[in-house]
Amino acid sequence: MESNGSIIPMFKQQIAEGGPVTVTDREVKRYFMTLPEASQLVIQAGALGKGGEVFVLDMGEPVKVLDMARELIHLNGLEVGEDIEIKIVGLRPGEKMFEEILTEEERSRMLGDSGHEKIFIAKVKEVDGEKLEKDIEELERLAKEMDSEGIVRKLQEMVPSYQPNRGMLD
Repeated sequence: MESNGSIIPMFKQQIAEGGPVTVTDREVKRYFMTLPEASQLVIQAGALGKGGEVFVLDMGEPVKVLDMARELIHLNGLEVGEDIEIKIVGLRPGEKMFEEILTEEERSRMLGDSGHEKIFIAKVKEVDGEKLEKDIEELERLAKEMDSEGIVRKLQEMVPSYQPNRGMLD
């Protein structure tokens, strides 16, 4: 659970320093998996691969980050509100309340069973390499011109589900 970007080491450090433990929102949820579990699933997916498949690992159910913070505090023999505080700090720009492993469209195209109960095969859209190359060239041109609005429009064209954080452009 302590991979790069994991909140667990941050929470441990905040607890060791006496707090507060910072959580972005009371309702934010994330998936958690131990490094050995993730490593084992990746190795098994590699062994299952025949070429070109996109594997989706079953991450289980998402967990409220607030519950994870409370549990880590208790595991350190401390009491929330007495020994250490939890501070709600608000979502950061671009941060989502809930992680999406697959979009609805991707979920509807799942091919299903890989032969492993925690590994699924997703069917992905074919990519037009020539069009992608032209799109990237257009993004490079827009970046050189520092046209942030143009970049956002191009990204939305390329990835229809992309939702920009408008505050980052201001």
